[in-house]
Order: sequence, then C-alpha cells, then structure tokens
Amino acid sequence: MNIEIEHMPQMTIMTPVVRRLDASVAASFREQIANEMADAHHALIIDFSRVDFIDSSCLGTLVSLLKMMNGKGEMLVCDLKPGIRNMFTLTRMDRVFRICDDRAAACAELAR
Repeated sequence: MNIEIEHMPQMTIMTPVVRRLDASVAASFREQIANEMADAHHALIIDFSRVDFIDSSCLGTLVSLLKMMNGKGEMLVCDLKPGIRNMFTLTRMDRVFRICDDRAAACAELAR
C-alpha cells in the first residue's frame, strides 16, 4: 500500500494513495502510520482525499492509531468523501476524531 508522507515542522501529513481502505490493506495501513508515529511526537493529519471507501476494519485501525498517540500529539482526519463522513457519523466516530474539510483547514486547526 502506498502512502504519501509530507513532513512539516509541527506536523506530518499522510495521504493514502488507494481508492479503498478495507480489510485487505488494513494491516499495511496501520503499520505504515504506526511507524511514522514512532518517529514523530507531534500532530498527524491523515488526508483521505484519494480514498473513496473505508470499511469497519480501517475505522477500527484508525481508533487503534488514535489510542497509540496517547498524548504524544494530535491526530486529525481531513477531506472525507460523503460516504466516509457518513460512516464516521453513523458510528459516532465524528465525536472521537477531529475532522476537517480539507488539508488547509486541518493545518489551520493545528496552528491555533
């Protein structure tokens, strides 16, 4: 699985380059982001601009990653397609994750 990584002074932006985040890529997705989190102790933005679909296994992976942050930084998600945002709302994960409309909004949120 390919994830574009952009390092900035106070944050790292990770963009999965895949249309579907499902059980077939969940382990790889988790491993790549967890490795990045181990090297950085600041904010992490996961940009879903290239993702059209996620399933419950990837949502569970996101929860696991959020728990791994454990006060070492913040995690935001951004650029959710309507179907993905709906899944966050239906599962009430929109109350757990900080969700921003796009990358610029996520960066601005962290700058506050």
